[in-house]
Amino acid sequence: MKNTSITPVAARQLRNRTSFGQAVRNSLIMAYRGLLKIRRTPEQLFDVTIQPIIFTLMFTYIFGGAISGDVLSYLPVIIPGILVQTVITTSVVTGVQLREDMDKGVFDRFKSLPIARIAPLAGALLADTIRYTIATVLTFTMGYIMGYRPEGGLGSVVIAALLVIACAWAISWIFAFFGVIARTASSVQGISMIVLFPLTFVSNAFVPAETMPGWLQWFVKINPISHLVTAIRELTNSGAVSSDLTISLIGAAVIVAIFAPLTVRAYMRQT
Repeated sequence: MKNTSITPVAARQLRNRTSFGQAVRNSLIMAYRGLLKIRRTPEQLFDVTIQPIIFTLMFTYIFGGAISGDVLSYLPVIIPGILVQTVITTSVVTGVQLREDMDKGVFDRFKSLPIARIAPLAGALLADTIRYTIATVLTFTMGYIMGYRPEGGLGSVVIAALLVIACAWAISWIFAFFGVIARTASSVQGISMIVLFPLTFVSNAFVPAETMPGWLQWFVKINPISHLVTAIRELTNSGAVSSDLTISLIGAAVIVAIFAPLTVRAYMRQT
C-alpha cells in the first residue's frame, strides 16, 4: 500500500509555495482555533470582563469627586481613559500566549502541516481582536450603567471603538515580538508591564495633564497613549475628529511597519 503521509521536508516545500490567498485562509483557520481555545477555557476572558468593571468603579469613585466634583462629571473623562488602558493592557496576552504555545511545542506540530508558515502567528493576532472588542463593549456598557451618555452619538462611539481596537492590534505586534524572542511567558509579561505601566499611568487617561508637575507634563503631552485617549474623548463626547486621531492612526501604522517584519523574521527563524 502506498504511503501518502506528508514528510516534514515536503510540508516545508508546500508552505514555501503557498499563495497569498492560501496564507489568508490558513490564518483565518488559525484564528478560529484561537476562538475555540477561548470557548474551552473561558477564564482567559477574565482580564477583559472583570478588569473594565473593577477599574471603572474604582477609579470613578476614588477620583471622581476630587477631579471633577462628582461622579457623573468625571465619567466623560474616565471612560475613554479606562477603555484605552484596558484594551491596550489586554494586548499583552498576545505575546504571553504565543510564548506558551511555542514552549508547549504547539508550533512544532504546525511545522508538519502544509500551511503557510505565517498562519499560526497571524491567526493568533486576529483572534485576539475579539478580546479587544469584548473589553471595549463592556467598558462602554459599564459607563452607560453608571450614567455616562456620550454626546457624540452612536456613530462616534463606534468609530472610537474601532480606533482603539485597531491601535491595540497594532501594539500587539510589539508583544508578539517579545513573545517570539523571550525565553518564558512570565518574562514576556514582566517586560510588557514595564513598558505599559509608565505609558498608561503617566498620561491624561485618569487625570488632566494640567494637574501634574510641569516637568512631567511634557512627557504626558508627547505620550502616544495621551493622543489616543484624547482622540477617543473628542469622538465620544463631542463627535469631533482632531489631529490626535490622525496621530494615533499614523503611530499604529508605524508600529506595524516596524514590528510586523521584525516579529515575522524572528518567528521564521524559530520555525
